Amino acid sequence: MMKQIILYDSATGNTEYLAKALSHALPNVPCGPVGSLDCSKAELVYLGFWTDKGTCAPVVKEFLQGLHGKRVALFGTAGFGLSEMYFASLSDRFRAEVPEENQVLGTWFCPGRMPPAVRARYETQLKEKPGDARLENMLRAYDQALSHPDGTDLADARAFAAAMLAK
Repeated sequence: MMKQIILYDSATGNTEYLAKALSHALPNVPCGPVGSLDCSKAELVYLGFWTDKGTCAPVVKEFLQGLHGKRVALFGTAGFGLSEMYFASLSDRFRAEVPEENQVLGTWFCPGRMPPAVRARYETQLKEKPGDARLENMLRAYDQALSHPDGTDLADARAFAAAMLAK
């Protein structure tokens, strides 16, 4: 049986929530924050993270640079994930962070709620720039992400995990 591990970096708890859903779908697979578990013997690494200004957090980038000869499945959350096109662009960016001697099996992302301070910041900026379409879209995205990850996202995360095993 292939040795697997689930690792994640989660600033708000959204990605940890997804990682735990994967863990339930993959019984007996160790699951923990990036850096907390030894992945040297793992053949398949499920790596979850949050999107930080269109990329992954520095701790994830550093972790990825240390991976060698692994099969990798990337998953995570994005506060502004309102379209598959956006998720596809994230997938391309994140795949580029994985060293070539690894094989990226797939990627999966879903929206994730953001802290209230983010909405407050956008509201303040909108007061300074009334009618700014970009800021209005950011507020809409914030509101739409509030319920995520939801039950459908969790089911999709479990399906993603199962699909990666079949590759």
